[in-house]
Amino acid sequence: MRRDWTRRGLVAAGAAAALGGGMLARPAPTQPAAPPLVVEKRVFEAGSYRTRGGDTIANVRIGYQTAGRLNAAGDNAVLISHFFSGNSHAFGRLGGGDGPPGWWDAIIGPGKAIDTERWFVVAADNLVNVNAADPNTTTTGPATTDPATGRPYGLSFPVVSLRDFVEVHRRLVDHLGIRRLALVAGPSNGGLNTIEWAAAYPEMVERAMPVIAGELDAWLQGWLDIWAAPIRLDPNWRNGDYYGREPPLRGLAEAWKIVTLQAQDRAWTRQFNRRVAQGQDPARRLGDRFEIERVLDAAGAARARATDANSFLYMVRANQLFLNEYPSLEAAVSRSRARWLVVPAATDWIFPPGAVDELVEALRRHGRPVEVAPLGGDRGHLDGLFGIAQAAERIRAFLAA
Repeated sequence: MRRDWTRRGLVAAGAAAALGGGMLARPAPTQPAAPPLVVEKRVFEAGSYRTRGGDTIANVRIGYQTAGRLNAAGDNAVLISHFFSGNSHAFGRLGGGDGPPGWWDAIIGPGKAIDTERWFVVAADNLVNVNAADPNTTTTGPATTDPATGRPYGLSFPVVSLRDFVEVHRRLVDHLGIRRLALVAGPSNGGLNTIEWAAAYPEMVERAMPVIAGELDAWLQGWLDIWAAPIRLDPNWRNGDYYGREPPLRGLAEAWKIVTLQAQDRAWTRQFNRRVAQGQDPARRLGDRFEIERVLDAAGAARARATDANSFLYMVRANQLFLNEYPSLEAAVSRSRARWLVVPAATDWIFPPGAVDELVEALRRHGRPVEVAPLGGDRGHLDGLFGIAQAAERIRAFLAA
């Protein structure tokens, strides 16, 4: 039974691709384009917050966006949590409709799988969001000014866990008048948040949909440490005290390179096989580069310029603390009363099949209703973002049941 979803998912994805590109495929009827769903970024002032570790953050602020309307019973709400490097722009378009669509816009909006004409959909930024300098992200974290000193917190900011993310989002949910969550969902870090929500508030979560997420064991904790290591080795990091100075961009860029490669499937890299970067000759000069190295360098540098190194480290630790308040994954999911739709990516190198199997099997051992909707594709972990439309009808049916 283990990993059977992987085999079935790959076969189904291959069949769908063959049908879609075959001679018998019929063109879709032409329809006028629907107007874009325009959303507004708002800021939630959560006030003073005591972390699960016992420290106090004086003034917590997070950003969020909504679509749809909350019903009188307060029970038609859907909460979307973002991935490690994402923010709350999960659906719709910001900037009066001229901006890019959200990362799950394929499944969230009027008439889509998560239909904003039926559901009140909320997406929120996490604490310690890596995009701290992005005007479309509002988050309290190490880059925030400490009101007690007038300087950024740096490493004096308390360690926070995924459970802290949930508790701050719970305050937002209460503020919005939501009494019950029809669905909690999200990819990767957002999928881990989903599992935390189902364990922490079983009476409140009706359905749970973790996407590209499963058990986070010592193997992945070790990988997360490898992600973080280049930052700590950069002399410009200065033990987190770099605000107002040269930031540790080189270490942060190397960290994002590791994340970028691990998030992809091997199939994605085949386009670079044996290719040498223009003007380079790695066979003659040790410092010259292959094309895959050049691509990863560029991706890492771009992400480093747009993110905060300390926030990256805090996000790593928050993920390493997944379900840290429970003795095991089994103990955590045994608390859940939700129905589950688990959406893995068949070629994921961050949450590989075994990690997803452990979640699904733990749920089934405790008699929890669980379905699995595997995604195919050649983007590995990123198929949970770029390939989520494959699961649209399964998601629609899951919400209808």
